[in-house]
Amino acid sequence: MALMTPQQFEESLKNVKPRVFMNGQRVENILENRNTRTVVEANKASYEWALDPKYKDIMTCYSPLINDTVNRYTHVSTSVADLVAKAEAGTFTAEMLGTCIYRCVGYDSFHSLYATTWEMDRELGTDYHPRFLEYLKMVQTKDLSVAGALTEPRGDRGKKTVDWDDPYLSLKIVDKNKDGIVVKGAKINISGAFGSHWLNVLPQAAHVKGEEDYAVAFATPVDAKGITYICQYTPNSAERDQAADMEELGNPLYGQRETSMVIFDNVFVPWQYVFHCGEVQYSGKFVTRFAKTHRMTCGGTCKVGFMNQIIGACRLIQEYKGLQKATHINEELMEMVVLRETCRACGLAAAQKGAEEPKGSGVFLPDELMGNVSKLTVAPAFWRVMALAGDIGGGLIVTLPSLKELKNPEVKDYVNEYLKFGSDTSAENIMKVTKLLQNWAAGLHGVATWQGAGPLMAQKIMLQRVINYDHEKWLVKRTLNIKD
Repeated sequence: MALMTPQQFEESLKNVKPRVFMNGQRVENILENRNTRTVVEANKASYEWALDPKYKDIMTCYSPLINDTVNRYTHVSTSVADLVAKAEAGTFTAEMLGTCIYRCVGYDSFHSLYATTWEMDRELGTDYHPRFLEYLKMVQTKDLSVAGALTEPRGDRGKKTVDWDDPYLSLKIVDKNKDGIVVKGAKINISGAFGSHWLNVLPQAAHVKGEEDYAVAFATPVDAKGITYICQYTPNSAERDQAADMEELGNPLYGQRETSMVIFDNVFVPWQYVFHCGEVQYSGKFVTRFAKTHRMTCGGTCKVGFMNQIIGACRLIQEYKGLQKATHINEELMEMVVLRETCRACGLAAAQKGAEEPKGSGVFLPDELMGNVSKLTVAPAFWRVMALAGDIGGGLIVTLPSLKELKNPEVKDYVNEYLKFGSDTSAENIMKVTKLLQNWAAGLHGVATWQGAGPLMAQKIMLQRVINYDHEKWLVKRTLNIKD
């Protein structure tokens, strides 16, 4: 089978040397830095699950491309059943990690690259699709982790790209030669790229005539010369840096979502990994096809897994405090479950109503209407779930003492007595579960859920483009016997 072991994955990263900066300093080794290590652990888990008999049906599938079993995160959906399995894998990884699986965006970008390169070759006579297939075969055969990058800094939105004072606020081709292209610019808010092997780069927006140098898609090793990662640094990052014991943290092993700004400073990309170069009429298709796939993921799949973690923590707190008969808490938990299942239903509907696009390509993409509805539903639902968690968890979510106090001889007896709430469990357990709720309800994921896969206005714009009212109008006219 074309599957790496978790140990082989970690060993493989020792040969990858990305240029990474965090908190004003160079990260010399992503395997040893406490924050970058969480990305490695999250991706590493996907290799473990693929080999575990309990989870292999979720995390692996058959690839006709190499006639072998592959990790699902290297696969391209070729049926509705594949899309449904993709949705279920998104929920599984999210609930098991309690944070992102950093192979997710690369997985979704494979669908866009496959479909659009196939269409370009058919309509323009280019040879992008065979290049992409060879690249995908390599990814599947070697079981590589691939990240994805779309979002850019961008300039004045009231001006055309070519009229910006800084031409590199959108990734730009600055040179072409017989061997490949050279690109300059940046991608921002990119999840976990430095902990992967390769990076798929797509345009962020549609382009028009005159913007050919911005119409580019390609793949590159994450440590290619000229690529620099400038990582996020938050209070959660500082806490992890300073923790005496990782058990003090709300998610000890996998942490919170880790992102970076990715700088491309005259990066060379060989032609064999270039999949879009100047064909402005297709840039928008790369974007929309990625968005169809990723909004199903961010909408109705991974956030469902996150909600499972929040619901589980709230139920434990309820039991620890002896509040099982508290009507308002039972109603709040029920509301959480209803929101979770509504989001799950939207995601599965996007998969179940998916279809081949474009016809003849063999690629199946989620339904555009339901994919956008998924994201529009989950964003406010997730905020609501966090608000309910704040009510159930109580003020302790934001006033929690450090777990270090449990080892402080001067105060440990007080903490053990007064944060045990007279329960049969320990103060330590209550504090750990409360810390997990702090990560969710007072952490980074709320805004990230709102913005992931694009802000809500992007989904609203797309829905206004795709909604067709003809069937509904016909129903009313039929009911009332109205003749045009």
